Amino acid sequence: MGKLEVMNHPLIQHKLTIIRNKDCGTREFREVVNEIARLLAFEAARELPVEDVTIETPMGKTTSKQLAGKKLAVVPILRAGLGMVDGMLDLIPAAKVGHIGMFRDEETFEPHEYFVKLPSDIDQRQIFMVDPMLATGGSAIMAIDAIKKRGANPKNIKFICLVAAPEGVKALQAAHPDVDIIAAALDDHLEDGYIFPGLGDAGDRLFGTK
Repeated sequence: MGKLEVMNHPLIQHKLTIIRNKDCGTREFREVVNEIARLLAFEAARELPVEDVTIETPMGKTTSKQLAGKKLAVVPILRAGLGMVDGMLDLIPAAKVGHIGMFRDEETFEPHEYFVKLPSDIDQRQIFMVDPMLATGGSAIMAIDAIKKRGANPKNIKFICLVAAPEGVKALQAAHPDVDIIAAALDDHLEDGYIFPGLGDAGDRLFGTK
């Protein structure tokens, strides 16, 4: 079963409180989402493999560590996932970026895929899939289905979100038990398909389309 890691770091929790506030404006919301994404990327990268290299410092030769092996890809679920990409790339600027377009039927809450564009070597990459919300889990499940279908190694996928609902975590773990989930917060429950207390519609708040 994939792990669920909830990041209870004081900085993350403080920033999450800022964007939960309904009076947080679009500009501040967008900035703070990227700040949280940066902190989550730091945690997500904790298990990346490293190797020894010999370098020369101003004092002489030494053996030090550098990232080894897997290349990285950040894959946002459109459109709200775009709000986390810049924060992730601040820490891992060499990562390639794929995109998965999903929209949710507002009556049935069922997800529908409309666009998939991934790096050609996605099978060789560690993938950080990002979406601010893990609510019912439907979009995340379908998006992971899409990248697995296109060759992604299931062991190389991490799903990273700001706020998760227990129902979404359970659904995602059942559908994709090989995928780890990293969240800034695990909220209480779903109400009419939305996370409570949550932070509202992340896409609308990121792009000012309330």
